[in-house]
Amino acid sequence: MIRTTCSTKEDFAVQVTPPISKTITCHKMKRFDSILEDVDLIHHQLDPTRCRSLNAVATGTKAAAEKQTDTSVSISMPPTPSAKGVGFNDIFSQTSTPRGTTTLNKRIWPYSQTSMPRVSVFPESPKLPSTQLRNPRNNTNKLKDTRFDSFKTWSGRLERQLSVLRGKEQEPISPPRPYIETIPVNRYFDALEGPELDSLKVSEEIILPEDRKWPFLLRFPISSFGICLGVSSQAIMWKKLATSASTKFLHISLKANLGLWCISAALMVIISFIYALKIIFYFEAVRREYYHPVRVNFFFAPWISLLFLALGVPTSIAQNLHTSLWYILMTPIFCLEVKLYGQWMSGGQRRLSKVANPSNHLSIVGNFVGALLGASMGLTEGPIFFFAVGLAHYIVMFVTLYQRLPTNDTLPKELHPVFFLFVAAPSVASIAWATIQGSFDQGSRIAYFIALFLYFSLAVRINFFRGFKFSLAWWAYTFPMTGAAIATIRYSLVVTNLLTKCLAIILCGLSTLTVTALLVTTIIHAFFLGDLFPNDIAIAINKRPKITQKWYLGSSDSKNIDQYLKYVDSFQAKVTESSLTYQNSSS
Repeated sequence: MIRTTCSTKEDFAVQVTPPISKTITCHKMKRFDSILEDVDLIHHQLDPTRCRSLNAVATGTKAAAEKQTDTSVSISMPPTPSAKGVGFNDIFSQTSTPRGTTTLNKRIWPYSQTSMPRVSVFPESPKLPSTQLRNPRNNTNKLKDTRFDSFKTWSGRLERQLSVLRGKEQEPISPPRPYIETIPVNRYFDALEGPELDSLKVSEEIILPEDRKWPFLLRFPISSFGICLGVSSQAIMWKKLATSASTKFLHISLKANLGLWCISAALMVIISFIYALKIIFYFEAVRREYYHPVRVNFFFAPWISLLFLALGVPTSIAQNLHTSLWYILMTPIFCLEVKLYGQWMSGGQRRLSKVANPSNHLSIVGNFVGALLGASMGLTEGPIFFFAVGLAHYIVMFVTLYQRLPTNDTLPKELHPVFFLFVAAPSVASIAWATIQGSFDQGSRIAYFIALFLYFSLAVRINFFRGFKFSLAWWAYTFPMTGAAIATIRYSLVVTNLLTKCLAIILCGLSTLTVTALLVTTIIHAFFLGDLFPNDIAIAINKRPKITQKWYLGSSDSKNIDQYLKYVDSFQAKVTESSLTYQNSSS
């Protein structure tokens, strides 16, 4: 900024405030921003003496400017008043603009022999390499969203290798990200709410963007295997309808069993392949699901689905399965149960009273289905072992879930279908014990009657089937209803009358209609509406809670805040009451 002194007040009167400053870049442009081009205009503003001195300065300036080849920078400055005195010519020698503006040229700065640094009011655009100028597609790498990198496996190394195999240009290798620590279970309880721990609390924030849809693999949950459970159990039911003596009058062909088994096998392959890709590319998301206190129960679903496929295999494909298949399928179930049941018994944040949820029935169902398959293969000790383990834990879990401790939240309408998981365990247990014993004896009937009563007690509640949006949780209706239908078919073989046969047909029809409707609805929401897999908030919580400023002395826990507010309200009420009492007594 150039400061000058004004000799008279009249000089200020004739000046006009210049417009907003501008930056003009010149590349040896003739007749542009030159002092000599504006001499005629200056003649109208200055007296002849000053004009002669200005012409002399301008002549020397032109000679110096012709030797310069670099870019000159022009910045509009406030007007220079017509001042008489020392320094006027020096100041005006730097100007070369029409009336009302002043232009500074870095090559003719009179106070120093060195040139000024290059200045620009607006930032220059970055210069792209020639390769990016020739191939604009490479510029998209700069805009790539990196907010999902923390969930990628090996920092995306495998993804880059696949890009090279497809012929794409390899992206620059980023430095390896630090090892992500496992989120403790208390963080899930602190950051999430709801019976399924899938809703984020208001005081928390997630590490993935909420304003956009996440990659498909991040949105694909482990609970998707519930679709396989529903369809594969239908294959078993139609096999029983075709082979049972009590339902032979229906003349059902085994082709229905073959078609349903092929569909369920195809679904199992597709869903397993997609989740395997999630394990490969987003292992951190899978690990967070595994350590989630509720989601961990759904890791039994893939193995239970394979057990259902083994039970419902058509006779045209295999007459008898090798017993080694049972050991292969029951090994992961056994390992998961050792982990899960040990946590229920050892206490801590993962004790059963803390994490009790209807989805815990999946681990119990795995025991009973494994016992059923092993007994049908001719095994004895292994099926009894798993049946005993499942029975012991089912009794404890049934009591815990039935009484709903005050520490457990009430299930919202969206999760009403999971109540039908109460029917699954006793239904499968009755069939498993009948297969182990060789007959549908009193023990099997006790388990069957428990399942039948729970089925009726839930079916008569109309509110359990309306008032909530479709989601994957609806598939919890399917295999418990199918299990009750299969148990009824087995019961009708022992108690043969019109009532048991009609009950078996009704339950089988309801189960088939439910699975068909859910399968069609799932296809519509997945491929046409595109809302089957929303953003999975449960896996995107921060490892540490959001830091908030405490507004009063004490803990920031919500319970303590409520207690503090109650204390303040009660204190104010007491003060008000005492003041009124004092006024009444004084009057």
